[in-house]
Amino acid sequence: MEKRNIPIALPFMGQEEWEATREPIFSGWITQGPKVAEFEKLFAQRHKVKHALAVSNCTTALHLAMVALGIKEGDEVLVPAFTWVSTANAVMYCNATPVFVDVDTRTFNIDVNSILKKINPRTKAIIPVHLFGLCANIDEVKRIAPHLKIVEDGACASGAGIGDRPAGSLGDIGCFSFHPRKSVTTGEGGMLTTNDDTLAERINMLRNHGASISEEQRHKGPKPYILPEFDMVGYNYRMTDIQGAIGVVQLKKLDTFIDERQKWADYYTEKLSAVPWLKTPYIPETYKHGWQSYVSYVDETKSPIKRNDLMEHLQQKGISTRPGTHAVHMLGFYAKKFNIKPSDYPGAYACNEYSMSIPLHNKMVKEDYEYIVDALLSIK
Repeated sequence: MEKRNIPIALPFMGQEEWEATREPIFSGWITQGPKVAEFEKLFAQRHKVKHALAVSNCTTALHLAMVALGIKEGDEVLVPAFTWVSTANAVMYCNATPVFVDVDTRTFNIDVNSILKKINPRTKAIIPVHLFGLCANIDEVKRIAPHLKIVEDGACASGAGIGDRPAGSLGDIGCFSFHPRKSVTTGEGGMLTTNDDTLAERINMLRNHGASISEEQRHKGPKPYILPEFDMVGYNYRMTDIQGAIGVVQLKKLDTFIDERQKWADYYTEKLSAVPWLKTPYIPETYKHGWQSYVSYVDETKSPIKRNDLMEHLQQKGISTRPGTHAVHMLGFYAKKFNIKPSDYPGAYACNEYSMSIPLHNKMVKEDYEYIVDALLSIK
């Protein structure tokens, strides 16, 4: 087959998204306003929660979640050792301590059997990550640690769920990303979800400098001389209405996007089952995967080629790959600050060394998937 060039991910955007930006641009209401509110309403409905609050990205969402829950210096928050660094960084922003928990190499998610031994009187919350679009086992987390606040890091998990319960409705707060590598995107952008009215009100103020009323309320109200009260230190973590307008269009395509990705994920799994050294994604029964990425696991004890050499080989064929993500405990800052060795979290270490994401996105065509499968099957 003729050589193709297939990126690891591409956002699926076009004329509808382009046209959606006209209204905020020509209305003059560009910062957080009616389009953000519409996006929030649709997101809350899709994820079966009372409140959805849009912010500038998922990292700021995680930070706001920590602040809203009162996480502070001296507190500890459990974090999977295999995740994007912002999961741990959000805890550090509050001068609290992220305590790493190993992960299950089958799911890449937090190993629930390792949670209990990490809990002490200083432990206040846990951030299970729905990595690559597969929900963590939140029910088991609740059973093991019913007193801990649960913040779902659903950066990759828009539209994912367990049974009829969507991601973002499983814990106390959910946090989502709309980065271009996610299934739906606003360029940058994030969302918090919750069913707790008090948390929602607090997050709403925190994202807007701590203001007691929103910009929209202030500018459209009948008393132009009124300024908001500021009873807390807040942040400027707002989403723009241009992003909100794009988000409305993208969100309406979410289930179509996931259905298409599911179809091709099934294709990968069926065809690549013939490769004895490549472990395809594991999905527990009743779980709905969001398929932000298709992440496999290279078993180097059986493979004729090491993971890194394999990735270089595929790159030469025009197939982009990436490690799933990184083991945060192995990153320089965290390894030094907490005196952690790579072997302290063997599951996360293995995922760091042997996970491999292959292209799966909505701009790919049948020939792209066939080309990737043929390239992997040809390695003997």
